[in-house]
Amino acid sequence: MPRSRIEGLLASFPKLVASNAQHTTVETESVRYVYQPLEAVYMVIITNKASNILQDIETLHLFARVVGDVCRVPEEKEIIRNAFELICAFDEVVSLGYRENVNLQQIRTIIEMDSHEEKIQEMIARDLLAVMASPDALLTVYSRNETQGKELEAKEVQKRKAKQIEMQKREAAKRGSASGGLGSSFGGPFGSSAISPSGRSPVVSEPTPSVSSFESL
Repeated sequence: MPRSRIEGLLASFPKLVASNAQHTTVETESVRYVYQPLEAVYMVIITNKASNILQDIETLHLFARVVGDVCRVPEEKEIIRNAFELICAFDEVVSLGYRENVNLQQIRTIIEMDSHEEKIQEMIARDLLAVMASPDALLTVYSRNETQGKELEAKEVQKRKAKQIEMQKREAAKRGSASGGLGSSFGGPFGSSAISPSGRSPVVSEPTPSVSSFESL
């Protein structure tokens, strides 16, 4: 929908709303306005006439709660001052014209996460500006980054050591199980005397007759 069309629909809304109206919807030939008074301003949703009006009203109430949560008072100046936060919050409620399955608490969490990322980007931007402004600031930024780098490196070393210890334990366990399995594999009903220390079966030789035995015969 072009911007001029949206501006035209919004410009027509005040003419369609009566000051003493009891309803919170008004329709034209092509669209439906679902609105809610917020003191001196209106929260308005513009939909087509085939839209689910119950869902539209629920979405409208969520929009109104978002405004009340972001702005201290629902006044024009306060809304303009918090326009960016409101746009971000509204974008979480409706995406590409469709309602998202979110509640007010989830929207707060998303906005707080976005705010945290913005603060990180602001810190990076300030560091860059400080580096460009003063060589001393470059040393400060470098030392801070160096400290953070050393902390990360120490954590990686600890992880590698822990991994090596774990691998050594596993190897020791494997060797122990292998030696135990070897002994049990040679055990059997014949007892331990069935195998000689060299690993070969013992050979029993017959006694050789002596010379005196032949002479006696």
